[in-house]
Amino acid sequence: QVQLVESGGGLVQPGGSLRLSCAASGFTFSGYAMSWYRQAPGKERELVATITIITSTLSRTKYGDSVKGRFIISRDNAKNTVYLQMNSLKPEDTAVYHCNARTVAGLQEYNYWGQGTQVTVSS
Repeated sequence: QVQLVESGGGLVQPGGSLRLSCAASGFTFSGYAMSWYRQAPGKERELVATITIITSTLSRTKYGDSVKGRFIISRDNAKNTVYLQMNSLKPEDTAVYHCNARTVAGLQEYNYWGQGTQVTVSS
């Protein structure tokens, strides 16, 4: 059974930091690109960051324009966990953050989602 379980959300003041975690199980973690998405009330879902394994020691990362320079995505393949370090948080970062795992095998796409964790940035 595939599971993606996010944690680490909460209430933080503007300028503060949070670290989100996503624990994965039920699939071959190292074979998947891992991403964080977010969705604020009344807005479309937005890609925050993606990390893809290139080699055993090299990963490629990609960030949404709104978080570049403030957020860092990382993964620990030994722990089947992906992280999102969020720094210099702004009120507009307030959203539900979802973990996503995606891979393509031949013509088949596999796409898994977590339930999400709420991040609220407010004074």
